Parts: sequence; structure tokens; C-alpha cells
Amino acid sequence: MTRILRQPEGLDRAPATGRFAIGQPVSRSEDPVLLRGEGRYTDDLDRQGQLYGVAVRSGVAHGILRGIDTAAAAAMPGVAAIITGADIVAAGFGPMPAATSRNRDGSDTPRPRQFALATDRVRYVGDPIAFVVAETLQQARDAAEAVLAEIDTLPAVTDARDAAAPGAPQLHDEAPGNLVLDYHFGDAEAVAAAFARAAHVTRLSLRSSRVIVSPMEPRAAIAEFDPAEGYALRLGCQGAVNMRGLLCTVLGVPQEQVRVLTFHVGGSFGMKASCYPEYVCALLAAKQFGRPVKWTDDRSGSFLSDSHGRDHEMLAELALDAEGNFLATRLTGFANLGAYLSNVVLLPATVNAVKNFVGVYRTPLIEVSSRSVFTNTTPVGAYRGAGRPEGNYYMERLVETAAREMGLDPLALRRRNLIRPEAIPHRAPSGLTYDSGDFPATLDRALAAADWDGFAARRAESAARGRLRGRGIGHYLEVTADASPEMGGIRFDADGGVTIVTGTLDYGQGHATPFAQVLHDKLGIPFDRIRLVQGDSRQLLAGGGTGGSRSIMQSGAAIIEAGDLVIEKGRRAAAHLLEAGAADIEFANGRFSVAGTDLGIGIMDLAERLRTASDLPEDVPGDVPGDVPATLDVGHVTRGVPSAFPNGCHIAEVELDPETGVIEVVAYHTVNDFGVLVNPMLVAGQVHGGVAQGIGQALHEMVAYDETGQLLTGSFMDYALPRADAVPGIGFASHPAPARTNPLGVKGCGEAGCAGSLPAVMNAVVDALSGFGIAHIDMPATPRRVWEAIRAAG
Repeated sequence: MTRILRQPEGLDRAPATGRFAIGQPVSRSEDPVLLRGEGRYTDDLDRQGQLYGVAVRSGVAHGILRGIDTAAAAAMPGVAAIITGADIVAAGFGPMPAATSRNRDGSDTPRPRQFALATDRVRYVGDPIAFVVAETLQQARDAAEAVLAEIDTLPAVTDARDAAAPGAPQLHDEAPGNLVLDYHFGDAEAVAAAFARAAHVTRLSLRSSRVIVSPMEPRAAIAEFDPAEGYALRLGCQGAVNMRGLLCTVLGVPQEQVRVLTFHVGGSFGMKASCYPEYVCALLAAKQFGRPVKWTDDRSGSFLSDSHGRDHEMLAELALDAEGNFLATRLTGFANLGAYLSNVVLLPATVNAVKNFVGVYRTPLIEVSSRSVFTNTTPVGAYRGAGRPEGNYYMERLVETAAREMGLDPLALRRRNLIRPEAIPHRAPSGLTYDSGDFPATLDRALAAADWDGFAARRAESAARGRLRGRGIGHYLEVTADASPEMGGIRFDADGGVTIVTGTLDYGQGHATPFAQVLHDKLGIPFDRIRLVQGDSRQLLAGGGTGGSRSIMQSGAAIIEAGDLVIEKGRRAAAHLLEAGAADIEFANGRFSVAGTDLGIGIMDLAERLRTASDLPEDVPGDVPGDVPATLDVGHVTRGVPSAFPNGCHIAEVELDPETGVIEVVAYHTVNDFGVLVNPMLVAGQVHGGVAQGIGQALHEMVAYDETGQLLTGSFMDYALPRADAVPGIGFASHPAPARTNPLGVKGCGEAGCAGSLPAVMNAVVDALSGFGIAHIDMPATPRRVWEAIRAAG
């Protein structure tokens, strides 16, 4: 349940006007380095004496692994070792981390063991079966080609519904019928009664299509082992503390024996949060040879081995009374997990579906029933939103379809059912309490920004050119990650700089600037003196990583709380230096002063005086009296703040060529409620990126397997990411209702672009096709699918 706190102080004040204050569009401090090509990504790093690793992957989707012939490969020049599954087990390493949950009957979900390398059976094309280590990368690649696996091929299944059918190929003995999780939420009897008395019921079969994550930087890692220090792994990930914990689970060692180091990361979108087999293999090889081992995936390997996203098939239902009031909603279907369990894969079609399905609407009842199953495909993991965009997509498609079926104006139906601002705090049927928001206002502002009333003229102009024009609304609300401990360390360095230490991690978001703005606003520290450390597990007391749109809420709260501790320490130190009582010391604008006097000292000067202790009594041990802090440094861990509810309204317009099925997004507008915007420019950038990914899933990106489990879309020659000309100019406006559950009043923004864009684009596509009597088309609405739908409609 969400904690509703007192309105954070200062949120009703006028926006700060200082150049680096909260609310100012400060440029990202890391951009000059990245634009000059001076970034330090994992593959840019080299360690002295390093070896190179290459993974050998299964070429069949399902089969019994009878043996692996490594003799020829091991005899090739430069080859140091070829690691197999037997070596992983012999080293005492445990299975890979896997998610767990409980079924509707209370029983635990099965947890089949997946070792870093296959030991008895392969279950998808790309399943790693060996790891070659050699003196050079080319030698490792050549030897990997020479490794031969003897596999007795078994039937494969790639679709979740097919995998759950009787007689389907079975992937794991521990999961009969390939069923991992039989999930249920809601009062089934009450929901059924609401549907029974409904004047109208809308039903839609909806698929959230599988996507390949495709970050700019493929995964890479450099492993080291020191008998005295333990393991060290340099890699791109989403959180050094989280990754350390996952590795310790596999390696079977305490946390102090594993160090994770992360530098620049070229994108992740959820995928790099997981622990992968190649990391474990590289660490074993580093321990065996006492030399660093470097592994970098190529793009073809990434398509097979990086966790995929989405892949849900749902029946969505909405019950309404005769006036169009929502009575209940129900979601039933399947989630495709791929061949193995990742550490977060069970959330999107279960808990996150429950939290995000009803969105901004008054919906008394909700029921979610989903079955998560194994298939012979690449494992599925988190992808930008991990169930949040899907939930909003399901609801918004239902609302739009219900309006058409009932002959109602879609805007009128939305307005009738929107949660009114006077009804907030609002208890949703998910059990969560919305603490803030003005949903009617965001809708109205979006309609004005998109010139809703001028659409008829634009549609007529498109028709004159032989094009069909459609418009769509995506009125979204998503629920960010739950509260979790986060570090807010503040360190006053000897060179006059100040370092923030926190356990979220920047993999493209631009944390350094907004975090510095928060600290500058809190303590008055000069902006250009502030640094950020996130990617070294040795320096972190805690850290939840970056995911679930949590960073500014959790790290921001940790920095604010740590700032309060700095001020408290500073009062005691300033009281000593200024010869006053601590109760008489005030702090404002980066300066400690004696109340009612002009006596004072700036926080940076105070930190320097404590560091040198130049004017403190020499006869005191350490030159600092016992009641005076020796430093202003703080290593604080906050318990975290509750989920927030970012929301907004996206409106898309598309043009469709009925002769070819080609769709172009020609206009796009967003109005968003992210609470207080620490840095509006970075927030707008996050929305732009999320919208681009939503357009990609809606119109372009399609993962295809054949009947044997071979990936047919195994490269960018076959898999279509949206290009620059596929993304229009994106209007961005803010209509903030500050969150009442965290001290900054902020709401996460990282995944909201997807949450609004999936329904906005697809509603627009269906609107454009409605003249043919087409009521729905699944993502992605590729030219072929659209062309075929038009022809099938006659």
C-alpha cells in the first residue's frame, strides 16, 4: 500500500531560477566526453595479459546433448582451454539465478536448474554449450568454430499457447506441461457477477509481440581473479550491487569476494540487469589461469543470447453499464518465458499487469489470470516497462473498441470514467493508492496540443492524396518500482570536489547532472565541483540499481536525506569554529551562520577547515574535539520511497497507404505528469526515446521463429528497428501534480514513453483502417499485415 506523506515543503514555490537549480534544463555533464569518442565502455578496456573468450552456442532449439568434441579445437594455436558444463559443475558453481513465485493454489513455482553451460540438454538456438579461451580473439573464434557437439534433436515449440497444449514438447521435467506459474489476482466471483449484469462487454485478443532489445553496446565483460581479493568483473549492467549479489549466488562466495565495476554503458532497457552465462565462464577461466579474460558479444550472438522482451498473448475484457460506466475488467492469457527463468521474467504478466491494467480509470473490479510457460526460444527478461506498457496498451485498446461498439464518442467515454482530481487519493482495485494526478487536465491539454478539432481537415487532405489518416489516444498511468534501500553517500574530497555515491546506475539516462542539481539545491555546493560514483560495488553500502523508473525517486531521496545529515554535522562543526551553540547555527544557500549575526562560513570552506584542522586545538587527539565531526562526509542508506504514478496522454496521427500497407507516424504530442521535473530537458529526452521504442514495437519490430525453433530474424538485415525517418517530431509538455510520497515530489519518467506510445499508435492505426470494418490488428502493424488485413476485409 502506498504511504501518503505530507506535501513536501517547497513544492508550491515558484520554480528556482538559479542556473543549476532543480527545474532547470541543464545540459548533461557527460556529453562532451561521449561526443568526443572518449567514453569508457567495457570493450574499450583492456587488462594486462588478458585472454579472450568466445561462447559456443547450440545450433538446434531442442535436443539431448550427448557429447562435445573439443579435441581439434584444443589443439589449435593459442587455445588455453575449452570450458564445458562439466567444468562448471566441477568448479562447484551453482545454477544461474532464477525468479520464483507462488501459484494461485499457494504452491511454489518450479525452478529448473540452468548452469552456465548446458550439461544434458539444449533448449534454444543460442544455448551456450562451451566457452573457448585463447591468447587472441581471432584464435578463440577459430577454435570455437572447431568445437563439435553431438545433439539428438527433439521437437521444439516456440509459441506459449502451443507449449501449454497437451502433447507439446516438454522442456523441463520439473515443469510438467511447460507450466511455470499459474497466476491469479482478483475476486473471480465478483468480477463474473459484474460481467453478467453488464449492458455491454468488449473482448479483444491482444498480443504484445516479442522484441529483441538491441542496445547500441553489445554485452561485454572482463573477468579477473586474485587469491587475496577474490573475483572482479568489469561489465555494463544496471546496478553494481545487484549484479554482485547475482554473481555471488552462482559462485557460492560471500559478497566481499566479488567486486563489480561498471563504466559507461551503451543502453540496456532492462536486458543487462541479468546475470548471464558468459560472465560465469569468464570468471572461472580467470581463476584457472590467473589472467584476465575478456569476452565481447557480437551482434549476431546478441540476437540469440540477450534476453528478449514482451511476448504475451492476452484476452482483455471490459464490462460496462448502459451509460458506459466501467464495471469490471478482466485479463486472461499466456506469457512466453523462453527456455529458462531469468531473474525478473515472472513480473510483467502478473504483478505488473495488475498494477498497470486499470490506468487512469475508475474501475471497481479487476481480475488477472495468466499462465507463464517455457518454450524453445531465447529467455525473456525485462524490457522498458516490463508489463507497464502492456497493461496500458490492453486498457486503451479496450476503451477505444468499446466506444466504437457502443456507438459512443471515445472522448466522452474516457471522460465519464476518468478518476477525478477531487477523488485523489484514490484506492485502485490493484490495492494501490494513487496519491496525486489530474487526469482530465492532461487529456484536455493533449487534445489542445494535437489540434484535435482540426483533424477532419487533415484527414480530408490525406484522402486527397490517396492516404488514410487515423488518430489515436494513449492515456496512460504506470506504477514505478517499489521502495528499496538506496545509498546516498556524500564525500568531500581532498581536491575540493564533492562526490555523490549512490547505487542506481546510469546506462544512458544522464544521472550525473540531475543528481548534482539535487545536491546543489540542497547544500549549495558549486555544481561544477560535484562528481558521481555509481559503478563500483566496493564503494556502495547498498544499491537497487536502475530499473522500474526508480532512480530519481530513490537516489534523489537518499541524497536529500544525506544532505540533512551533512547539515547536522556541519552545524556542530560550525558551532565550534564560530564559538556559538549548535542550536544558534543556521544553514541556507550553502552557508552556516550564527543566527542574528554576520558571522558564518561556507560549506566548502568548512569541509576544508575540518580536513586540515588548522585552527583547532593542537592538544586534542586528531585535532578535533570529541563532539565535533572530523569530516562532513556521510554514508547514508535510505529505506526507499514508495512507488509513484507517472501518467499522461499521448496522441498520435498516422497516414496509411492502402495500396502498400505502409504506415507513417506524421504527428505526435504528449502531455505528461512526472511531478517535479528536476531537469526538464532530460525528461523530454526520456520520453522521446520511449516513444521511438513504442513506435518500433507497434509498426516495425517482429521476432520470428520457424517450426524447428530457428530464429529467422537473426540480424538487422531481417529485424527492423525504427529509423530516424520513422519517428516524427514529438511534442512534449508537462502538467505536474507533485508526488506526495517522496521529498522531491518526483515521479519516474524512464518507461512512460512506451506506456503511452503503444496504445496511441495502435489506436491510430485501427482508426485509419476502420473504414474497411477492421476493428483490430496486432502489433507490429507491418506493411504486409496491413495490406493483408485490407484485402481480407474485401
